[in-house]
Amino acid sequence: MNALDTLMWLVNFPAAHGYAMVFIAGFSILGLFAASAKTAAPGGALRSIREREGLLSGEGRPRGQVGSAVVRIVFRILAFAMLGSLVIGILSLTGVPVTRAYIYDNGRPTTATVDGDWVTFTTAEGVEYTLESNFFTPAVYPDRDAYFPGGEPVVVRYLPSHPQAFVIDSEQTPR
Repeated sequence: MNALDTLMWLVNFPAAHGYAMVFIAGFSILGLFAASAKTAAPGGALRSIREREGLLSGEGRPRGQVGSAVVRIVFRILAFAMLGSLVIGILSLTGVPVTRAYIYDNGRPTTATVDGDWVTFTTAEGVEYTLESNFFTPAVYPDRDAYFPGGEPVVVRYLPSHPQAFVIDSEQTPR
């Protein structure tokens, strides 16, 4: 398994679902960054009041700091992952081929059929896939605006190790 193929397969998900990723990431980033702030730890406000009033015992380090630090780190990682998904989704919506050029250059060609927003093809190993080619971010390369009538055969290029990452080849149609 090629590490670059795996990376393109992972990045292809937000690129193929650009419209949804922009909304999901746009609405979740602020909450994830807020949850990753130190003041978001549960009991933090109560602890500061107790410290100000002198009601806390002289324990050096309060309990639960390690757990809340781990939670903050996890939320911070998720926030940056969502930020990356937002950027990839916006680029994909504006027509930038974030992963499609790589898939086109390194993909294995096969014939497929298009039925609305769904593309059905069979890999060289004999496994049949029916995957979405979204209206807003179509999996077509190099001509993103090419039209393919439903039910007609088309050529699809997919990554051999990750067939879910595919593009419809707009330069080549089977005869």
